Amino acid sequence: GVLHEDLRLLLDTALPPKRKKVVLGVGDAKMGAAVLEELGVQCQTGGVVAELMRGIRLHFPALVRGLTAQSAAKAQLGLGHSYSRAKVKFNVHRVDNMIIQSISLLDQLDKDINTFSMRVREWYGYHFPELIKIVPENSMYCRVAKFIGNRRELSEESLEGLEEIVMDSAKAQAILEASRSSMGMDISPLDLINIESFSRRVISLSDYRKGLQEYLRSKMSQVAPSLSALIGEVVGARLISHAGSLTNLAKYPASTVQILGAEKALFRALKTRGNTPKYGLIFHSTFIGRAAAKNKGRISRYLANKCTIASRIDCFSEVPTSVFGDKLREQVEERLAFYETGEPPRKNLEVMKEAVVEASEVVAEVKRRQEKKEKKRKKREKRRLEALAAAAEEPAEESVMETEENDVGAKKKKKKKKQQQAEESEAEPEPEENGVEEEEEEEEEPLPKKKRKVTVEPEEEEEEKKKKKKKKKKAVARDSEED
Repeated sequence: GVLHEDLRLLLDTALPPKRKKVVLGVGDAKMGAAVLEELGVQCQTGGVVAELMRGIRLHFPALVRGLTAQSAAKAQLGLGHSYSRAKVKFNVHRVDNMIIQSISLLDQLDKDINTFSMRVREWYGYHFPELIKIVPENSMYCRVAKFIGNRRELSEESLEGLEEIVMDSAKAQAILEASRSSMGMDISPLDLINIESFSRRVISLSDYRKGLQEYLRSKMSQVAPSLSALIGEVVGARLISHAGSLTNLAKYPASTVQILGAEKALFRALKTRGNTPKYGLIFHSTFIGRAAAKNKGRISRYLANKCTIASRIDCFSEVPTSVFGDKLREQVEERLAFYETGEPPRKNLEVMKEAVVEASEVVAEVKRRQEKKEKKRKKREKRRLEALAAAAEEPAEESVMETEENDVGAKKKKKKKKQQQAEESEAEPEPEENGVEEEEEEEEEPLPKKKRKVTVEPEEEEEEKKKKKKKKKKAVARDSEED
């Protein structure tokens, strides 16, 4: 119902000052109502307006100067892309697509693990048939079969390992006794290797299923915390998956949510004029299982109503919390108690008031934490930028120093060249031979001078050091004599 800012700006600039006399033709009734509410301009919608809009859209390149059909097609394509991006753009932490894929994979894994476990039972049962009755659980059976291998090699030493897998000393002792008196056939080492490798794969699949279930639980707590608190993570994820998305589930009425997943039974009942189904996917909830047979339909209707409320809260709230889901779960518990004992439940208005107060506190706390995280992130970003700026300044200073050193070196070289030129000019009036000899002598003379300086300086320093040492010795001798 809120008019978009771009559309409001366009209408403000395009419409004349006297807006009351203007009547806009709008193809969409909702947009017309929004324009009337925001800007006070009357809008007309209907068949004539739709035809006019279609004609304008068809002949738009001819009506606008400088607009070709090709550029109009590009604009339409860009508009389509921007609409799709806006449709897909949402919060990363509230992605219901991941929930749909994970619950589908979880159901597929359950089927595959069941099939593979039955295959391991039949395969290993030829060698050790008594193990099936002792260990009925699929994943545990695969672990035990992989641990035992050849039953003839099972002894008292391996009893501790069996106890760790089975988590029961009596079962481990029973497996050991059954292996000694088993009626199974002998098995070759090659067959045993194949059975062990297949058991290992089934065990890895069951481990992966546990990790996937934890992932689904964490995603449901982020995307739909109220729904998962009310009906459970798995059933809530199945409802979202069957509806297509959390938004679609929020749009459904409670009567549709109640029979979601029982479409075949519904259409069969409508076709044969029989009784329609009372529940669909929500039958897997614990509430319907705990209710009496005569109250199953009533509690399923009530539960579907609460599921609809929870899904709408999760979908349209800015900061989703599980407070409303917990309160709705308490209401369903009270309704179950009412069906069994006749104790009247609390009114919905009272429960929702309490939930709103608690939810506001939780949301304030969450926002406070988010602000703290944002401040820390900004500080880290500022420090990083300062470090980058400092690192960029250091090479600049080094380059400045290098340029200064180069300038000083160039000046020294220029002075030396000038001195050499002056010396050459002084030596020019003499004959060439003498000039050559003198130049050679001049070139050779500076070297011994430098050497003399280098050799003279350390000798003087040594003499000064010797004098200082003699003075110190004399001072020490005088002090000792005075003592």
